[in-house]
Amino acid sequence: MTTLLRPGLATRPEAPEARGEVSHAVRNRLLGGGPAQLPRAADLARCSPYEEDLQLALHLCYELHYRGFADVPDTLEWDPDVLRIRALLEHRFESALRHDCRRLPDVDEALAQLLVEPSEGTGVSRFLMSSGELWHLREYTALRSVHQLREADAHLWVVPRLRGRAKAAMAAVEYDEYGCGRAERMHSRLYADLMTDLGLDPSYGRYVDLAGAELLAASNLMSMFGLHRRLRGALVGHFAVLETTSPPAASRIAAAMRRTGAGPAAERYFDEHVEADAVHEQVVRREVVGGLLDDEPELAHDVAFGIAATGLVEDRLGSHVVGAWTRGESALRAPSYGGTSLLPAPSSSAGGDGGDT
Repeated sequence: MTTLLRPGLATRPEAPEARGEVSHAVRNRLLGGGPAQLPRAADLARCSPYEEDLQLALHLCYELHYRGFADVPDTLEWDPDVLRIRALLEHRFESALRHDCRRLPDVDEALAQLLVEPSEGTGVSRFLMSSGELWHLREYTALRSVHQLREADAHLWVVPRLRGRAKAAMAAVEYDEYGCGRAERMHSRLYADLMTDLGLDPSYGRYVDLAGAELLAASNLMSMFGLHRRLRGALVGHFAVLETTSPPAASRIAAAMRRTGAGPAAERYFDEHVEADAVHEQVVRREVVGGLLDDEPELAHDVAFGIAATGLVEDRLGSHVVGAWTRGESALRAPSYGGTSLLPAPSSSAGGDGGDT
């Protein structure tokens, strides 16, 4: 049977390097250490909820529910000691999010705010459209690959936790995300093609070590929401943010891809999201959110929390990335070199001008 995946796409990634005592202890446990290797509650209490050590430790725990890691047995996915530590890490992260998002509008107001495009916006997509160079596009693509190479997987977990209109509409949107039954059109596959056009390695998990806490927090948020039935409302709110804000951002990034000569596959990924997500946004607002709240109106606060928490982590990520680029530095997690990406230069067969600017 012929596979449609390139070599490397189906393999398990190596476990990323630790970034502190807690992630070091979790990594050691996954790679063969005993339960005594796991961190203590006192160690976790010293972890800042949004910073490198805790966010990488959460990533290590969550990845066990996706493809896992090389040399890590599948049985650890439901290991009670690992799950106990994951619960403590999640508690730190969720408590910080709830504190920082404690003033919530109602759902209708929160959704309406998502439709407002600020005239003086300063986000990543605006930077890329106005002044982004090829190395900026390659960095952002590498960062987002941490979760885009499993695009929609975290959201799919909510489907059995919904019913009626919300379930049917969510399944319909997810069907599009998975290529309407065609493997070569799955959005995760289109993202791998985008990476190849930019001269990046499309192997799953390849760039986790270069992704800072801000990106890991955005990725971990959707995993946390997806894995907990009690957070199904928050997951729906998270999904609404992505589907509502995607078309204008994707349009700007597509323009940047064309301007820099990134390549046809690079353009195609974002063009697909401009068209598809414009339809998805209406379905998500009316049927997924509307259907959920018709069935379970008590989840309105959770939907609003999901919207606010998503905005919070995405704003932190955007501020980090644009801040680094504005200073002429790399946004990747490594010593920066002014005006030059830390990613290897693309080969001559890749799209674009064959090198970083």
